[in-house]
Amino acid sequence: QVQFVESGGGLVQPGGSLRLSCAASGIIFRASAMGWYRQAPGNQREMVAQITDDENNDDKIDYADSVKGRFIFSGDNALHTAYLQMNNLKPEDTAMYYCKLETRTRGDFWGRGTQVIVST
Repeated sequence: QVQFVESGGGLVQPGGSLRLSCAASGIIFRASAMGWYRQAPGNQREMVAQITDDENNDDKIDYADSVKGRFIFSGDNALHTAYLQMNNLKPEDTAMYYCKLETRTRGDFWGRGTQVIVST
């Protein structure tokens, strides 16, 4: 059974920073992708940042356009970790943030989420 330890959410003022951490356990093979997604009330869940593992085992990091230049992702598909440094946070970043682990043969797995609130 895949288990996640997610941390780092909280309440922060606009312009502030938070760092999200995710570590997955219970899986022995390399993930095809690790990433952070978010879902605000009334919205669909969207990808924030992720690292994907192509067929040559080269890593590629992608960001949502809305966070480029503000968020920095780091992660490791072999170690099943994902970190998200969020800077210059805006009220529209308020959402539940979920860690996701993707596999090629076993499906996708989700953490329970950590809440981020950006407000004065």
